[in-house]
Amino acid sequence: MVSERGRQYVNQLHETPAFGTAGHFELQELRAIMGVRRLPVDREAQCIPWHLDDLDGEWVLAPGADPDVRLLYLHGGGFVAGCSDYYLALGGRISAAAGCAVLLINYRLAPEHPFPAAIQDVVRVHEWLTHHGPEETAAAQSTFIAGDSAGGGLTLASLLMLRDRQRALPAAGIALSAFTDMTLTGESLQTEEARDPIMSPRCLPQFVHAYLGNTDPRHPYASPVFADYAGLPPLLIQVGEHEIIRDDSCAAAAQARASGVDVTLEVWPGMFHVFPSHEPLLPEGQQAIAQIASFMRTHL
Repeated sequence: MVSERGRQYVNQLHETPAFGTAGHFELQELRAIMGVRRLPVDREAQCIPWHLDDLDGEWVLAPGADPDVRLLYLHGGGFVAGCSDYYLALGGRISAAAGCAVLLINYRLAPEHPFPAAIQDVVRVHEWLTHHGPEETAAAQSTFIAGDSAGGGLTLASLLMLRDRQRALPAAGIALSAFTDMTLTGESLQTEEARDPIMSPRCLPQFVHAYLGNTDPRHPYASPVFADYAGLPPLLIQVGEHEIIRDDSCAAAAQARASGVDVTLEVWPGMFHVFPSHEPLLPEGQQAIAQIASFMRTHL
């Protein structure tokens, strides 16, 4: 059941057209929109600049967060936009709920840096993260990788690459509204077009072309719906019932289960693309973040 406040919030979102309704979008305009710095609601949360060679980003630590429990968070933005600044508020809420340190990184973006550059960045940062915290060199008690939309797809792809390279895996992975099928064949692209207030399927081919170029869209790192998940850690996959890419999450979860992975799939009634990021205005967003925190505590 959708809360009354949630229903009202969704109705308000529907008052403006979903992103990409016109089909083509201007890349620099999208980058400007997703480049706004949104600070944590809790003004006592720490935001600490981070650098690793050519990469940068920011740590977020809510008061009382354990710096040895580390979550690497991968922003959304269709592989072409988004940045750590835009996700500081969400990072702060996750840090507070889970009691962990959250590292938001600016992985390389397409089309300047196409597939698989972003995945390689995530793998490199996770290896660093296992031995370095927000303030000093220290081994992690536990690490996690999470992300939303394109970042959700990158979460799954980076777990696959870490496994294939025989590198240390995180305790678990968390994918929110994951974009996992670059072939764009999910039925929800059509059935939920009018119901998803956030994004239109008409813009997705532009994202795919910018990210993949001539790469086979069925490559398992590009489209984790086609991957073998054997050997991966437990997964939490959250998705809204009325997302255009809902089927991406459901198909990835089914594929992972078929590979013997412990998967928790949550399809949230009445919800939309990356709805947890709309907390605290949305009660379901608050509940979803609480579920993320509970899942992490279970897998410390």
